[in-house]
Amino acid sequence: MVDLWNSSMVTEFILVGFEKSPPATRALLFTLFLVLYSLAMAMNGLVVFITWTDPRLSSPMYFFLGHLAFLDVCFITTTIPQMLIHLVVKNHTVSLVSCMTQMYLVFFVGVAECILLAFMAYDRYAAICYPLSYAQFMSRQVCVRLVAIAWIFGLINGIFLEYISFRNPFCRENHVENFFCEAPIVIALSCGDPRFSMKLIFVDAIVVLLSPMVLIITSYARILASILGTTSSSGRGKTFSTCASHLTVVIFLYTSAMFSYMNPRSTHGPDKDKPFSLLYTIITPMCNPIIYSLRNKEMKGAMVRAFRRTNLAQAESV
Repeated sequence: MVDLWNSSMVTEFILVGFEKSPPATRALLFTLFLVLYSLAMAMNGLVVFITWTDPRLSSPMYFFLGHLAFLDVCFITTTIPQMLIHLVVKNHTVSLVSCMTQMYLVFFVGVAECILLAFMAYDRYAAICYPLSYAQFMSRQVCVRLVAIAWIFGLINGIFLEYISFRNPFCRENHVENFFCEAPIVIALSCGDPRFSMKLIFVDAIVVLLSPMVLIITSYARILASILGTTSSSGRGKTFSTCASHLTVVIFLYTSAMFSYMNPRSTHGPDKDKPFSLLYTIITPMCNPIIYSLRNKEMKGAMVRAFRRTNLAQAESV
């Protein structure tokens, strides 16, 4: 392995990103992505602060939401700031170590979020379908273990995927046709036949993408089936609306990630890869707090209490 690294001819990559776009387009994209990034950071940061400081939000749902928001903050920070910088500077070069670090963080946080979303769907299923046994099913200890499983699985799986992506040296072109170091594109630049590495990525994606998505869809299908004959028409409408919005975000995240990591490279291209990459790196993290948290009455009440505490503290300091 040491010999492979020593023989590597490529020590840095060039992230093409939106380099070929006209200056006016890059300026527009910079403004747009800066606004989206700021909104995502502000909303997710607010959810983290409220769920971790308000004692009234002690149920498992808010425990999971706080960790989801924290993962989203980490996820968008691994890719979007770098993209914003590259939209205004001409040098798009990143070192091999920087590329490895970014890719590992994307794997680590992305996989942890996929697993956590599946646990959140199971939590809603247990709360709605088994309300009498819910406290036993989802005790504080169980919730902590589930979150720990998500984080640890992401940590270990990220190491495996990192090894698969950088197991061979790089001696071909060093232009990455995306705005961050995305594994399938980087693997295609390595020496030798990348098909074995891509097969391992595909198998891993079945575990961390397809399996949680099936669990999520199954959970929400059972939730819908259970409430059809047990609630009023208005209650059914509200539940349908909530489930539909949750599933929309989940489908955006999982299908865009599946396109990037489970499709043959022959079907990819810069014009196809970047929209899907943007979907799961910035659009989904921005939508998560809106869909899962900010529409919730208890969350809105917690925000009001937080603002009141802030205003009171400011008044007392004056």
